[in-house]
Amino acid sequence: MLDKVLIANRGEIALRILRACKELGIKTVAVHSTADESLKHVLLADETICIGKPSATESYLNIPRIIAAAEITNSVAIHPGYGFLAENADFAEAVERSGFIFIGPKAETINLMGDKVSAIKSMKAAGVPCVPGSDGPLNDDEARNKKLAQGIGYPIIVKAAGGGGGRGMRVVRSEEELIGAIAATKGEAAAAFNNDVVYMEKFLENPRHVEIQILADGQGSAIHLGERDCSMQRRHQKVVEEAPAPGITEEMRAKIGARCCQACIDIGYRGAGTFEFLFENGEFYFIEMNTRIQVEHPVSEMITGVDLIKEQLRIADGQKLTISQEQIQVRGHAIECRINAEDPDTFIPSPGKINMFHPPGGLGVRWDSHIYAGYSVPPNYDSMIGKLITYGETREVAIARMRHALGELVIEGIKTNIPLQQRIMADEAFAAGGANIHYLEKKLGLGGH
Repeated sequence: MLDKVLIANRGEIALRILRACKELGIKTVAVHSTADESLKHVLLADETICIGKPSATESYLNIPRIIAAAEITNSVAIHPGYGFLAENADFAEAVERSGFIFIGPKAETINLMGDKVSAIKSMKAAGVPCVPGSDGPLNDDEARNKKLAQGIGYPIIVKAAGGGGGRGMRVVRSEEELIGAIAATKGEAAAAFNNDVVYMEKFLENPRHVEIQILADGQGSAIHLGERDCSMQRRHQKVVEEAPAPGITEEMRAKIGARCCQACIDIGYRGAGTFEFLFENGEFYFIEMNTRIQVEHPVSEMITGVDLIKEQLRIADGQKLTISQEQIQVRGHAIECRINAEDPDTFIPSPGKINMFHPPGGLGVRWDSHIYAGYSVPPNYDSMIGKLITYGETREVAIARMRHALGELVIEGIKTNIPLQQRIMADEAFAAGGANIHYLEKKLGLGGH
């Protein structure tokens, strides 16, 4: 097994990786910025090394420093977690070139799936359903672009090939708006992503966000662990996730899951990954693939009993998948609420010292977090400070447990979004299941923030 793993991340995911390594008898190295000396995983790791100042560009995004830390500590492999450098092909390449194992896909796979245009092309070739679109980049031929939009049918959405996080996209409802929208999106994409390639797709009015979790060993085998519904979003950021997705039948799951697995085999995918879809009127439409572990991976673990991080580590060690698709049984229901250090009404981040902390407990309650009483949340990074996950034999039980768990969770000294999560858990449409991606902003009056 991998002898020593360097964890190139921070916060709850770094702690999650450390725990998986400990279970497998792998030694751990925690890299950290000067702002993160008191992080829980830093205190628990076998070795620690400071890689720079609080700014992410001088620490967690600094490739030479992370690789130097791996060299100094004689690490064998590097786990990127999510965010930061997790989907950076240059980082993956630099890691492998320096003689370390990158716990994730090959650099060329990250590049292939990181560009939305090449990703869609690959998925179509594998038979994965995609949103009707331009099937490639848009050029400066206005007549061609108008004809493409007419063929797809309005409304359409113009998207940046290198975009993400809700940036670099514009909805166009008529031909008069089209040319200006393409030019504006190209300009925004060039500035934000250093890549002005844009394409167009059919704009789905009220879809849900449903994604498929996969594991592939890069040696010809791939399995899926069912789907998650991540439709409770604000500004394209997920707030609540659940598995399985309400209303998805076993037949639908098997069909879309098999296609995702085949796509992984076709592109030689290695590690954990997620196929993200828009789901409307019983149809799946591929939007992108995340070539890393995701924030919401615990809900898939809870309904399948598979430890995704441990599987990532085994695959990186060169082991073949030991789990077959037949062994994956979706049982019960799991819900995850992201707990952020932010004002629940204005969403302004709320860094500072946690004076009092009490985690919730009970059957079917899981708390993934790096915080503790006396810990100071720094202002330099993402505001997520924990994930509360509940499991039940039915969706109703999982929701009931989440309501109780949110009531038990005490975090004092800073503001958190616990009140927002309580509002969602008490919401009738959420309880009914199947709300679309616009629901949270519209119904809870959050659209103006």
